[in-house]
Amino acid sequence: MHMSDALLSPAVAGGMYACSGVAVAAAVAKLRKSPETVKVAEAGVMGAFVFAAQMINFSIPGTGSSGHLCGGMLLSAVLGPSLGFLTMACVLLVQCLLFADGGILAYGANLWNMAFYGCMLGGGVIWPMLTKRVASRTRIFAASILGNIVALQLGAFSVTLETLASGVTELPFGTFVAAMLPIHLAIGTVEGLITGSVLCFLNETRPEMLLAEGRGAHTRFSRKAVLAILAAAAFAIGGLLSLVASSSPDGLEWSMEKVAGTAELSRDGSLHGKAAAVQERVALLPDYNLPESESAGGNILSGLVGTGLVLVLCALGGGLMRLRRKSA
Repeated sequence: MHMSDALLSPAVAGGMYACSGVAVAAAVAKLRKSPETVKVAEAGVMGAFVFAAQMINFSIPGTGSSGHLCGGMLLSAVLGPSLGFLTMACVLLVQCLLFADGGILAYGANLWNMAFYGCMLGGGVIWPMLTKRVASRTRIFAASILGNIVALQLGAFSVTLETLASGVTELPFGTFVAAMLPIHLAIGTVEGLITGSVLCFLNETRPEMLLAEGRGAHTRFSRKAVLAILAAAAFAIGGLLSLVASSSPDGLEWSMEKVAGTAELSRDGSLHGKAAAVQERVALLPDYNLPESESAGGNILSGLVGTGLVLVLCALGGGLMRLRRKSA
């Protein structure tokens, strides 16, 4: 659901930066006041896992479309809504700058659409409400599926509102909504199943890693062992499984093609031109490959580099937050 700059006017892009900026500031403030220890290692590993998982587009049968994990609810169930949201901000920033996945002007909108609803609503409200201190498999899957469906429906609807406010006439609001919501309902259901599977693994191996109080199972592995398993899975997914990702357009691209006949819209303007020029300079691995290449080696390199960079960046961010709390 990464939006390109062409889908937003400068005014709407600025407004979404403001909304997401307020959310980031609120998340930082809440973490600084929280008595709980900042989960530095968990933020790095889970951020890397979500980045890698987002590289795997899964096909939606009978549609010609595909989807991928957003990961907001997954992060929040482990890290809490505030740290989960900040971790997603790092993931989306790396995708935008290093891989040109999502526009620079659209970063604020993408952070809101893909992270805010999943982290704050799915992970912050639906997850604790449905687990109710008893993280059973049934409750985990119910919360994961419902939370992700709600988050993706709101995210998809927000995309249509943002394009409407931006005056994208190629995407009439009613027709665009009618395409976006059903396909993201299917994507949200699959994401819910994936999220539930990962959270059940944590509940059965290291249940205290989940932000739910009644523990569904005895601890089987050490914290370091579980983090090592997740980190290894992240590098394996990003470096190898990404090669078998579906090549079908994702939900947003599919909807645009249905409505406008193309997923590649353009918008004139000096600000858009400057943003594109900056992104072209900083995106060393555009579209998750070497420049002007579609090689498997470039895709593997992108997955490994991105996964490692997100792991380090998220862990450093969590570490800085912990240090600031100690010095406050």
